[in-house]
Amino acid sequence: MQPRVRTALIFLLTLGLLAVFLRSVDVSGVWAETRRAKPIPLFLAMGVTGVTYAIRAFRWQYLLAGIGPTRFVTAFKTTVIGFAASFLLPARAGEVLRPYLLARRERLNATAAFATIILERLLDLITVLLLFAFFVLTAAPGVVTGNPELFARVKFGGLMAAATSLAGAALLFALAGHPERMGRWALRVERVLPERLARTVATFVETFAQGLAVMRQPRQLVVSLVLSIPLWGTIAAAIWLTSQAFHITFPYTASFLVVTILVVGVAVPTPGAVGGFHLAYQVAVQGFFGVPPERAVGAAIVLHAISFVPVTLLGIAFMASEGLTLAGARELAHDAADKSHGVSPQVPVAARPGRTGTE
Repeated sequence: MQPRVRTALIFLLTLGLLAVFLRSVDVSGVWAETRRAKPIPLFLAMGVTGVTYAIRAFRWQYLLAGIGPTRFVTAFKTTVIGFAASFLLPARAGEVLRPYLLARRERLNATAAFATIILERLLDLITVLLLFAFFVLTAAPGVVTGNPELFARVKFGGLMAAATSLAGAALLFALAGHPERMGRWALRVERVLPERLARTVATFVETFAQGLAVMRQPRQLVVSLVLSIPLWGTIAAAIWLTSQAFHITFPYTASFLVVTILVVGVAVPTPGAVGGFHLAYQVAVQGFFGVPPERAVGAAIVLHAISFVPVTLLGIAFMASEGLTLAGARELAHDAADKSHGVSPQVPVAARPGRTGTE
């Protein structure tokens, strides 16, 4: 698809989602609800959001432990830059830019570092669905005051998705257990591809599997799984605090339901999750907790700002400190995507004195 066509389609999709989000809503009522919001929970939500990125960077270090040591400050800065780039640039550029910048700074294999992002997303999915399953299995009667039929459908689908994600994790663990075997398997494509191209594919597959090395190290994997709980617990806390600020009352554990629906909304490929995020939150609080439309819209707008604006501003500051502009970040992300087949050799730990991985 041509870039201009893709951009036009994304623009139309964003406008369509915002139109649905704002349909039949009194703008003056939204402003009134926003002015009534309690400031203290909103400031707490901003602080909790900052903690979220610190935990994410710390967890990423454990995922990277299988390919080499990293410094926390590097993991944190590149994490923030990556999320800011995904907010500002198309095609979720930050998902490629983040591991590429870290690999370049810490002299790791870029493809292996990118593989840890895939594993990170898998851990996120498993954690979100498990938290959702915990809520639907332990929720007291009457907690969900909205549409009971909708909740029943979401409950069934969420439980099935949780089971599927666990099965997928088991399959990925089995595949990652023998990266050299994956490389030999990929070499079989020589039967249909030129030998040089087939060996390039095989090298990519084996190097990518090496990035999943943490799955063969029980301690690092367990720590990464454990860290995923407070990570998503803080994300849920920011959602719950913002909702409380707008006088939207539900138990903290019910925010796991909102988180799950927001994950679906953020998956919609719009710039900065605009439209998808807003509509998902609106559907969640109106459909399950009977919140008035103007209050839901006001809370969604503020929650989106808390979730994305501070990290974007900090990411821009970090990019500026690296001498990186948005145009440069876009070009670097494009180059990283082209070079993600493992052309950067991994430097032995002994060649990097003074790096402890938590420095």
